[in-house]
Amino acid sequence: MSLEVVVAVALFLGVIAYAVLGGADFGAGFFDLTAGGSRRGAPTRTLIDHSIGPVWEANHVWLIYVLVMWWTAFPTSFAAAMTTLMVPLLLALLGIVLRGASFAFRKNAETMGQARLFGSIFAVSSVLTPFFLGSVAGALASGRVPAGGNGDVWTSWLNPTSVFGGVIAVGTCAFLAGVFLTTDAERGGRERLAEQLRARTLLVGIATGATVFAALIPLNLDAPTLIDGLTGRAAALMALSALGGAATLVLLWRRRYAAARPAAVLAVASVVSGWGLGQYPWILVDELTIKEAAGATATLQGLLVAVALAGAIVGPALFYLFRLTQSKEWTHQEDH
Repeated sequence: MSLEVVVAVALFLGVIAYAVLGGADFGAGFFDLTAGGSRRGAPTRTLIDHSIGPVWEANHVWLIYVLVMWWTAFPTSFAAAMTTLMVPLLLALLGIVLRGASFAFRKNAETMGQARLFGSIFAVSSVLTPFFLGSVAGALASGRVPAGGNGDVWTSWLNPTSVFGGVIAVGTCAFLAGVFLTTDAERGGRERLAEQLRARTLLVGIATGATVFAALIPLNLDAPTLIDGLTGRAAALMALSALGGAATLVLLWRRRYAAARPAAVLAVASVVSGWGLGQYPWILVDELTIKEAAGATATLQGLLVAVALAGAIVGPALFYLFRLTQSKEWTHQEDH
């Protein structure tokens, strides 16, 4: 495996981590948005605040990691994407900022009106942000980002592949979050809330799966290079994702919540990995390969050293944080 491919794999591991961990956070906004009025939706929103409160900011580490790795290791493709996809990227950035600020302000709102306003901004931003990020992925995968940059700022992300990519991203995030929240509710002894979340998560999972299958027809016409990769070298990963998603639905139906969580993670990680492998060796499909876009050898070597150091320093802290939020002590705190 060449040096540039090793660096690309290291970069894409960050994409997978952000899709799983950040996706679960974004998806919580969907359940916040659809929880109902102030009184009926209070249990769900309380659970969301408690579940993502300690980790939502930490999960943005992965986005920063991906962006820094991308512009340092593959600067030509990064510049091309930033100039062509400026609109959805700016909208995603705006959504991240508004989401974070409103999530923090809602907890300290002085009136019910303020709490509703900040809650609405948090929920809407949580749904729109993954849509824009998914549309960016669709633009890259469908060959709409020219190697020289400055592609069409509208049609590059307003097209069938990008729209389906955005919708699937929203559905995937919501499904993942639903599994996590249902598990948290059941572990905290909130059986009624767990049942409500279970039913809604099953519906989201079925709808998202149907959307994925529906997308195959337009993608076959709109992104043939990607489809060839998905049905070829990445076919095993896509099958694994489908099996993981189906297993998650079955486990949820049988109320095996603890087992449903890793199955959902497997489904999401597999489909994102399948996208990466299906797109290989292109970093900008039909425009620029990983080898062509790679920076200087010394830069790539330095990045791998930085990744190793970051894994040794940041990795254990993040692991401890996630482990702590899943502990009995944290659940006991929630009950009080």
